[in-house]
Amino acid sequence: MTYVTAEQRYIQSLPKYLTLCEHNYVRALKLLPQERQVDQQRKVQLGSSTFVVKIDNTAKYTMDISISQEAGHVHSVKPLYLTVRMYHDAKVAEIIHHDFHQRIKPSYAYPNPNMHQKDEKYQLNAFLYDWLVACVENGRAVLNWDVNNGLV
Repeated sequence: MTYVTAEQRYIQSLPKYLTLCEHNYVRALKLLPQERQVDQQRKVQLGSSTFVVKIDNTAKYTMDISISQEAGHVHSVKPLYLTVRMYHDAKVAEIIHHDFHQRIKPSYAYPNPNMHQKDEKYQLNAFLYDWLVACVENGRAVLNWDVNNGLV
């Protein structure tokens, strides 16, 4: 009979997480409005849903964008709302808020009162990756393909 005396903590793989955030950054750049100023937005049609990518805040090395679902809501499912921070110096993008909630912790003890998954931050960013890939490959919007001064 085997006994586990200590509870194992979830430890995130930093290289795997950073790779995911780098992919998110490159794809998010393609969906940004041409004018990279606060309150500028771009609409993306994906299937029967319409999403708005809006620039909320800009600074020297960061940019906060919000991704919200404008049309195509599914009955009894909350529409999508994400806040993504793009770090231009590190060239990574990660979700910092979702559905108007507080900041997302790197990991959560499990079980917890809000029933967050241990690796919820990674899962949300993996969802962002899938959503960005779907928008870039299947969405209808004018995309910014030249994201690296002609060195795509």
